[in-house]
Amino acid sequence: MNLDLALRTRYASKVYDETKKLTAEQEQQLLDLLRYSPSSVNSQPWHFFTLVSDAAKEKILPAVSEANRSKIIKSALVVVFTTRTQISEAHLNALLSQEQSDGRFATDEQQQNQDKGRRHYVGLNSHTPEQQRNWMARQAYISLGFLLLGAASMGLDATPIEGFFVDKMNAALNLDAKQLTSVVVATVGYHEDTDFNATLPKSRFPQEQVITRL
Repeated sequence: MNLDLALRTRYASKVYDETKKLTAEQEQQLLDLLRYSPSSVNSQPWHFFTLVSDAAKEKILPAVSEANRSKIIKSALVVVFTTRTQISEAHLNALLSQEQSDGRFATDEQQQNQDKGRRHYVGLNSHTPEQQRNWMARQAYISLGFLLLGAASMGLDATPIEGFFVDKMNAALNLDAKQLTSVVVATVGYHEDTDFNATLPKSRFPQEQVITRL
C-alpha cells in the first residue's frame, strides 16, 4: 500500500477478527518499525513488550479498561510501550558503545562529541525526575506513530490504547524490577466485518485550519 492511501484509509480498529493471525514476516516487520523508530539524540529510552499468545494477553487483562479488553484478546499482536524509569549512566554508555560498534564514528573526537551532545540534551530534559519521564514518554509516542502508520502501509489495522492502569500494567509485567514503566499500548491485526469504524469516513479539519505555510 502506498503512503497516501495508508494515510487516508487507516483508522483505529474497534473490533478485531481473532481468526486472522500475522505471518512471521509481518510480525518481524512490525518489530523493525519499533526498533528503528527515531528518538531524541538517539536516546532509545524504551523497551517494547509484544504479546501474541492468549496466555500473555490474559496476563495483562486486569490492567486494561473494560472497553479495551476485547481488542487485547482478539487482536493478533499487542504492544506494550514502556520507558526506563530514569536515564542511567549505564544506558548512556551502552548507547555510545552500540553506536561505536555500528560504525557511526570515524574518530575518537566524533565519539566524544556525540556523547557530550547527548548528555547535554538529556540534561536539558532532566531538571526533575518527572520532566525526564515525560521526555522519555514523548519518545515512546514517536515509536507508536511509526507503528500505526507502518501497520497501515502493510494492510494491517491498529489501535492506540491509553485505557489501562499503569500500576497494574507495571505489576503484570513486573516492570518495577526491570526499572521500566508502561506508557501506552497498541493492538495490531485485522478488523472484523462488524467493526463500525471501518465504514465511517475519515474526519479531519481542513488543511488551512491546521497548517500555516510561512
